[in-house]
Amino acid sequence: MAHDAAYHWPPELMALLTDTIPLLCRSKDDVVDFLRGAGTSEALLGQFRQQLAVDRGAVSKYRIAREVLRQLNEQGDQGLGVRRALLRRVTEFEDFSTCWPDDQLKARGLVGQIRQVVGVKDSFTRMQQERDREHEARLADRRAAEEERRRRSALYSDLRAQLTALFPMEDPHKRGLELESLLNRFFALDGIGVRESFTLRLEDGEAAEQIDGVVELDGQTYLVEVKWWAKPLDINPVSRHMTRLMTRADVSGLMISASGYSAPAVAECERFLALKVMVLGELRELVLLLEREESLADWLRQKTRNAKLDRRPHTLLGVDF
Repeated sequence: MAHDAAYHWPPELMALLTDTIPLLCRSKDDVVDFLRGAGTSEALLGQFRQQLAVDRGAVSKYRIAREVLRQLNEQGDQGLGVRRALLRRVTEFEDFSTCWPDDQLKARGLVGQIRQVVGVKDSFTRMQQERDREHEARLADRRAAEEERRRRSALYSDLRAQLTALFPMEDPHKRGLELESLLNRFFALDGIGVRESFTLRLEDGEAAEQIDGVVELDGQTYLVEVKWWAKPLDINPVSRHMTRLMTRADVSGLMISASGYSAPAVAECERFLALKVMVLGELRELVLLLEREESLADWLRQKTRNAKLDRRPHTLLGVDF
């Protein structure tokens, strides 16, 4: 039943309490003491004590209960603690032998009704609290998702700025190293496992093999080679990378070129697909991914599917379709 938000007890509960409390107390003084025991202030009870002292017949047990309960209800949140304590005293009342004999059965029934009303109200309260918790959880999830989106956007922006700064660099070796480092951070942004560049050496310490990096995605390991040349990569650097793959079990290959690939290099990779997965990527694809803030992991998955199923190691995603 609708009631003013300041009234924490609905009318049906007010009526039950007004009828019950006088039955639980044999005398008018007992009613006042019962209310005082729940924390009702003397400011509310004082007038009734005075009336009882002057003329006990001028006020009834029911009037005392009705007036005090009404004023407690009108106190809103200020009287919440007293209302809860008073309701607890009534619902936990067990010794009905203290009531007048003729009132005991009726008092027991009214207390049972109040317990039922309070139980239903508590059930609705718990359901509302659960709905509130679910609502807060959804809000928290949305806030977390938005915070993660802003975080990723800031990282994409930072990577774009770093990549842009590489183009005017004149030292090709330094530029290549910077690009490798940038790509490692780009891979890590999507949760792709990364092992940065390393060198395999012979027993005498001489470098035998330089690996630009290794990434792991969906249980698949990719040996990565990055090239920033002025001309399209010919068959020689591509073949050297494929040779590295042949000396390792269960390893796929990923090459990223800033200048594209020659037709013979692509054709050689297509033949190599009968033995190993080889993926050819271009720097311009990654530039577009950064600009659009799209997933590098999804890009590599699609490139790998194209290589495996369509025998197309070199597809420019986002560029040629």
